[in-house]
Amino acid sequence: MSADPSDSMPCGVSVVIPAFNECGAIEATVAEVRTALSKAAGYSESEIIVVDDGSSDGTAELAEKAGAKVIRQPHNRGYGAALKAGFAKARFEKVVITDADGTYPSSAIPEMLEFADRYEMVVGARIGENVAIPRVRRFPKWILRQLASYLAGREIPDLNSGLRVIDRSLEKRFEHLLPSGFSFTTTITLSALCNDRLVYYHPIDYYARIGESKIRATHFFDFMLLVLRTIVYFNPLKVFIPLGGLFFGLGLVKFTYDLFIGNLSETAVLGFLGGALLWSVGLLSDQIARVGLGGGRS
Repeated sequence: MSADPSDSMPCGVSVVIPAFNECGAIEATVAEVRTALSKAAGYSESEIIVVDDGSSDGTAELAEKAGAKVIRQPHNRGYGAALKAGFAKARFEKVVITDADGTYPSSAIPEMLEFADRYEMVVGARIGENVAIPRVRRFPKWILRQLASYLAGREIPDLNSGLRVIDRSLEKRFEHLLPSGFSFTTTITLSALCNDRLVYYHPIDYYARIGESKIRATHFFDFMLLVLRTIVYFNPLKVFIPLGGLFFGLGLVKFTYDLFIGNLSETAVLGFLGGALLWSVGLLSDQIARVGLGGGRS
């Protein structure tokens, strides 16, 4: 049996901070992370990596001034691409990710690291006493969280929190699925939960951001599609069985009505066929998913 590369890594922690035009907060964020790391017990070494995602406001220079190691992207490639670039350069197996806009409490990092030896991912769930999520986003977030929780088969307190401790091996396992945009955290959450990986949710606060948000209303539909696509990839029966049941149920209702009026229509037959077809596709997809996952588990 070959040795796990992570076994030879020093006991330390890497912090990856993606940043795009965050000149107003990057220095304070780096300083707060450094202070937090100094209080993290059990980690002899640490590093702070800022991935400058094509900023035009001097973010990279300010991050270097604050003492962070800076990776410069040639142009704006996206949140997920920046995180993947940071993971690729991280020296340690335990990687903390956080945002550069001052929204996440760096003071929570030492507490989260206490659980990192027992879990492959520790998520900072924004359910603390002080949570400043804009009202306009709360209902869409609730819908996405409820859908994802049902499809994943587990309660998800926070689907896309940007403060996490993630094993490099976990990120590497699902790297081919992780998108370059904002959906990185959503995808790795669903991928981990659908594969019975060890995930712990730690309550944290969430503050109002410094600067302008990069999230837009249209991203809601992107997140919705991503949740469905990820679940279909790992557990297609969660999607196809209910859809098939809906069509079959509608066909049954129409069939009952047709019997009552004495005129059987093709609509009822189409409902039955549609349900049977969706169930068949779901079963086939499930077999393909199981074969694929069985051959690629690490």
